[in-house]
Formats: sequence, structure tokens, C-alpha cells
Amino acid sequence: MCVWFLAYGVDADYPVILAGNRDEFLDRPTLAADFRPDAPEILAGRDEKEGGTWMGLSRRGRWAFLTNFRDPAAVRPERESRGHIVSGYLSGSEAPEAWLSHLSKTADDYNPFNLVAADASGAFFFSNHAPGISRIPPGVHGFSNSLPDVSWPKVARGRAALSQLLEKSPEGPDTSALFRILSDTRRAPDRELPETGVGLEFERVLSSIFVQSPVYGTRSSTVMLLSRDGRALFLERSFPACDPAVFTEVRFDFSMP
Repeated sequence: MCVWFLAYGVDADYPVILAGNRDEFLDRPTLAADFRPDAPEILAGRDEKEGGTWMGLSRRGRWAFLTNFRDPAAVRPERESRGHIVSGYLSGSEAPEAWLSHLSKTADDYNPFNLVAADASGAFFFSNHAPGISRIPPGVHGFSNSLPDVSWPKVARGRAALSQLLEKSPEGPDTSALFRILSDTRRAPDRELPETGVGLEFERVLSSIFVQSPVYGTRSSTVMLLSRDGRALFLERSFPACDPAVFTEVRFDFSMP
């Protein structure tokens, strides 16, 4: 169901610092992030079942990520795959706010979702479970399966950890430390859990930043740094067994216009 932490306009040298986890069923086939022949301008992972993605970056500086909005009663299996929303934005050319405005007209074709879409002009949030399009202000933000910065335990913990890391690292963000934030497997106590309709046991499973269970959990972690001078650093770790200590990693470092 995913969780993302974004430091936006906080660090003078890296105005975009993004770190997040993709949670999914372990048997859902996935390709690691790459520039692919059918989309050579887009760096993203790929869901092999439906062909979309959960997060990506284009060489032109467009970036986006998506989470499910947790509302089981509103899910309909016949709806369009949400992963195509991110792919569609990354391959487009409209400014993010205008693109989201068009998306809002067909947003009910998809199961509940949250989306952040951005480029050099700004970053914007849209959900088909909330009214309107909002510009994301400078600051440290957390996005999970409710509205932005809702203080679910995992969101509050990750935001605090990212804020502390940036305060202690004036020389620039430490990617290893960002991955350590994403590898936090601690579960929240029952008294702090939200009630989202998935049952207490699954609420417990989903309450950690790094999710682990026999059939569902964190499949990948992504760290993306966009520098003031137009460079992109993109790292993705894939976890075949939802174990933060066992992973493969891909790394991309390139200039954008």
C-alpha cells in the first residue's frame, strides 16, 4: 500500500528528497526500475501484471508517486489499474496542475488513490477521496494510505526521522541513512492503530514502515534526490522475501534539462 516521505524545498542543494516503500503481494510480478525501450525517457519500476508503475522520474524532470487510499469498501475489481495514472503523467507534457485537473474528470474510473505529481514548477497532491488539487508547500511530508500528513504512527515516525536526519546532515542527505528509515520494521501498539476496515491483525502488519508478512509486504524501497543544478540520483532496492537485509540494488545518476 506504500509509504513516502518527502523533503520538499528544505535542503538548499537538494530541493527534492524523496524516500518511499512499495508494498505489494509477494506473488505479483514486478520489474526493477529502469529506462525501458518502450519508454526510454522514463525511469520507473513496472508492475508486470497491469503494466503500470507506482513511482517514476522522467528525463525532463517530471516525477510522481502513488499510494492506495485504504478504503476496502470502495474497491471494485473491474476498475482501471491505478499504476497507469503515474505512467500517463510521466509520459505527458502538461504542467502538473493542469494534468491533474484533467485526471479529476475520470478519477472515479480508478479505485481509491492518492497521487503526487511534480516538475520544476511545483509539486501537487490529488486524491479521488478528497476534494480539489493542492500545491505541496515546502517542508517534510508523509504520504501513506490516508490524506497527507495524517498522523498514523508510521507516517509520524518517518517524518520525524527524516527531519532529524536533515538537521544532522548539513553537508547533504545520506542515502544509506534514508534507506535505514525505510527499513524500520517496528509495529505500532494497538492503541495507536487506525481503523480502516482491514481488521486488527492486518492493521498491525501495515503499521510498520517496512511491512513484513508471509504473503504481503515491502517489495522495494526507493530514494530519489534532485539537486538544484539539475542532477538526479535514483536508487532502488528490491526485496525478494520482504527482508530489509537481503536485497538487490539499482542506481542511476544523470543530468536533466
